[in-house]
Amino acid sequence: MGLVLNRNNMNENIGADMGTSEWLLIDQGRINAFADCTDDQQFIHTDPESAAKTVFGSTIAHGFLSLSMLSHFAAEVGCVFKDMVMGINYGFDKVRFLAPVKVNKRIRARARLLDVQEKKPGHFLVKQEVSIEIEGETTPALIAEWLTMSITK
Repeated sequence: MGLVLNRNNMNENIGADMGTSEWLLIDQGRINAFADCTDDQQFIHTDPESAAKTVFGSTIAHGFLSLSMLSHFAAEVGCVFKDMVMGINYGFDKVRFLAPVKVNKRIRARARLLDVQEKKPGHFLVKQEVSIEIEGETTPALIAEWLTMSITK
């Protein structure tokens, strides 16, 4: 986990790097499973032969698959509050999909703390900028401003 916050240090950590995750392979099996869950069977995701004839040259992951992997990466990057009881996904202020993730590429997350507000005693709204990087690529797959609510004792 990247940062450990409390009421006394949360504001001084605005802008801080919250870490970079390990790489995660996005293979065709993961893409197909996501397609099955979402009923999004568009050929660019699930038909390697047809997708090979496109400008991408292969199948690509759904943008929402890349976005959903933030839940996986949260265990490695981000922040926790001292005495935290739970964290709740609160949504996004901004999401931009910038580059496709081709099949069999690896992705990772990089996070930076943007803001923290105590909404009520022990409830902290955390805004972080998270980018999903693609191994060997200069443009990230996506950049998001992710909101989470950290609840402390």
